[in-house]
Amino acid sequence: MLDKQADLTGPGIGDYTELEKILPSDYSSLLSVRETQRALFAAKTFIEDHLCKALNLMMVTVPLIVDTESGVNDLLDRDGSRTPIQFHISNDRDQHPLDAQIVQAATKWKRLALKRFDMQPGEGLCTDMRAVRKDYFLDHDHSVYVDQWDWEKVIHFYEHDLGFLKQTVNAIWKVLVDAEAFLQDQFPALKDPRYPNLPKRLTFLHTEDILDMYPDLPRKQRETRLLQECPGVFLIGIGWTLKDGYPHEMRAADYDDWCTETRSIDGRPCHGLNGDILVWNHVTQRRHELTSMGIRVNAETLQQQLRLTGQEDFLRYPYHQAIVRHALPLSIGGGIGQSRTMMLLLRKAHLGEVTVSVWPQILKDICAQKNIHVLE
Repeated sequence: MLDKQADLTGPGIGDYTELEKILPSDYSSLLSVRETQRALFAAKTFIEDHLCKALNLMMVTVPLIVDTESGVNDLLDRDGSRTPIQFHISNDRDQHPLDAQIVQAATKWKRLALKRFDMQPGEGLCTDMRAVRKDYFLDHDHSVYVDQWDWEKVIHFYEHDLGFLKQTVNAIWKVLVDAEAFLQDQFPALKDPRYPNLPKRLTFLHTEDILDMYPDLPRKQRETRLLQECPGVFLIGIGWTLKDGYPHEMRAADYDDWCTETRSIDGRPCHGLNGDILVWNHVTQRRHELTSMGIRVNAETLQQQLRLTGQEDFLRYPYHQAIVRHALPLSIGGGIGQSRTMMLLLRKAHLGEVTVSVWPQILKDICAQKNIHVLE
C-alpha cells in the first residue's frame, strides 16, 4: 500500500527531478505572450461579471494584511504546516505597535465582511484576492503568489444542506464553461483538437465514494485515476476522517463544514458540505484543482470540528467567538484560483505563463528546455 500519510502534506510535487519528468516535452503555447495578456484580461472581466450575476455577488475590496490577534488569517491546513508571513509594525516608536500577517486566503475575512456590508440572505460579495503562501513547493501549478476570486454569500439556515451546495457548484461551473467558449470565440487559436473542452456537466462524488473505488491509493492518486475516467468532478466532504483512518485532505477545521452527515444519491451515509472542483488538464496530463468551497461552519459544527482536530484553543480568537455567539451570518463561499483557471482555459503548461511570481533557477532552467517561458 502506498504512503497515505505522506500524501496529506502540503501541495506540490515536491521534487524537481519528478517535475522535469511530468512537464510536456512537445509543448508550444497556442498564444503569444502579448495575446496571452489580452486573453487574461478578457477572461478576468468575463468571469467576474458572470460570477457576480450567477450568484448575486458584488465586487468589494479585500485586505492583503490582517492583524495577527484577530484570528482572521487562513491557516489552510489543520496540521500547521503552512504558516503566514508575519511582521512587526513598530508604529509611533512602539507606543502603539501592531503585529500583522500577510493573508494566505480571505476565507474568514469575507464572512466578517458580509456583516460589515449588511448582506442579506441571497446576497454576497466577490473579491480580487491576492495572497502569499511561502510554504508551497514551486512546481507547474503552485506559486508563492496566489490570486483568487474569493467569494462569500449569506444563506438561510435551511440552505445548510447538500442540495444547495450542488446548486451553487453548478452555477459556478456554468460560468467556467461559458468562459471557455467566450475565449475560443475571441481567440480561435485556442480551439485545438488535442485539448478537449470542459464537460458541460460536473460529476458529484463523495470522498467516501472514491476511497471505495481506489482503497489502496493515496489521495492524489485516487483523484488522478478518477479524472482519467471522468474529466470534471466536484469531490464532496474534504476533511472528514474516512474509514481507512485518514481524511481525504487536511482541510482546516474553522471555515468549511466537513463533519455534517449527509447521504449519497443511493442513500449511503457520507459527511461534509464542502468540496473541490477537479478537472483533467489535457496539456499537463495531470489532475487540476480549480476551486475549493463549501457551506461554512456554524456554532455547532465549528466547535465539533475543533474538538475533532484538537484545536479548541482557537475559540479564544474574536472571529471564532463571533461564530459561537451567532454574531456572524450563515454563509457559503470559496476561492476560485485565477491563475489556475487561466492556465487551464488558455492551454498553458505552467502557472508562470499566466502569473508573475518568483521561481527558483532550477525550475526556470527545466521550463526553458521544454519551451515553457515563465513570467518574472
